[in-house]
Amino acid sequence: MAGEATILHADADSFYASVEQRDDPGLRGKPVIVGGGVVLAASYEAKAFGVVTPMGETRARRLCPDAIVVRPRMEAYSEASAAMFEVFRDTTPLVEPLSIDEAFLDVGGLRRIAGSPPDIAARLRVEVRERVGIPVTVGVARTKFLAKVASGVAKPDGLLVVPPDQERTFLHALPVERLWGVGPVTSRKLRQRSLVTVADVAHLDEDELVRILGRAAGRHLHALAHNRDPRPVEVGRRRRSIGTQRALGWRARRTPDLLATDLLALVDRLARRLRAANRVARTVTLRLRFDDLSRATRSRTLPEATGETAALLDAARILLTEALPTIRERGITLIGLTFTNLSKDDAVQLALPFEGASSAAIDSALDGLRDRFGSSAVTRGALVGKREGLRVPLLPD
Repeated sequence: MAGEATILHADADSFYASVEQRDDPGLRGKPVIVGGGVVLAASYEAKAFGVVTPMGETRARRLCPDAIVVRPRMEAYSEASAAMFEVFRDTTPLVEPLSIDEAFLDVGGLRRIAGSPPDIAARLRVEVRERVGIPVTVGVARTKFLAKVASGVAKPDGLLVVPPDQERTFLHALPVERLWGVGPVTSRKLRQRSLVTVADVAHLDEDELVRILGRAAGRHLHALAHNRDPRPVEVGRRRRSIGTQRALGWRARRTPDLLATDLLALVDRLARRLRAANRVARTVTLRLRFDDLSRATRSRTLPEATGETAALLDAARILLTEALPTIRERGITLIGLTFTNLSKDDAVQLALPFEGASSAAIDSALDGLRDRFGSSAVTRGALVGKREGLRVPLLPD
């Protein structure tokens, strides 16, 4: 690691809600919820009442009766994201996007021309506020992990620098949930053993953590608890997975046929993204969220990587069929899909006439029509008249 804290993690505060408050002065200082049936984002004024994502809108309104609910404007969020990343790249060429509203920046080589990392971080926050009109929180540290933790602690609208000689003091005082990879299940396992803070985890031997959490998670958390994170800021790193999801509303009652249609829409959308990025996938993962907010994932790995909608849909349908008994018992509020084990597609697909054409050729022809006439100009028969759902802004694949 570098001798000083040179990695910045910049993260927009309640991004969707901040854009809405920027564009409508009447919303500033008021509790704002962005969503439709499910909370996609909440302003900090709404979060103070306990509103969080992905809470159902009905419950959110009960918690915060004065909340102002606005429908999402994805195009506005995409424009704000592009403007924010322009500020990032004007600050340093070493920018690694994480999502549309956050990124890592390496400013280690800029001291002579731009000042110290804390000075650069302070100016970055001012620049985003002036040029984009939204608040951004920045954490500064020697590692990507610690910079992200610092920005989380500094929210909202803050700046936190973790000097090298204070890393252990800062990190070890935090709850275990601040460690990357510690979700509800892992948190419960750790707290059942009275492992409450990062210091508690750091005091354990790696072998003991492996016995508690398994080899991968145990080694991962042991390294993070000691702030071991050698990863550099990577520019132009391609996605290792491509995913999408659809919120179905709170306590939605979806028949198997409706869920099959939802799944078809997700596979169709995701396969188009996959092919547009010249990638193929080998593993299909189905993600479900139930009425009690618990989650489940199921995966299926194909014999060969593919970008064909039909092959990917077959795998996804098998996973959904396996999950139907659980869905009937526990209800469902969200269905998501992720393609992993991605590789570059070096094959050239030839567009053939539809009659007798292969699945790949049909996909290629449909993609060409959509490129020419718009993504909604051509759709599958099963999706005619069905709402496509929100198109969440995405980074390039």
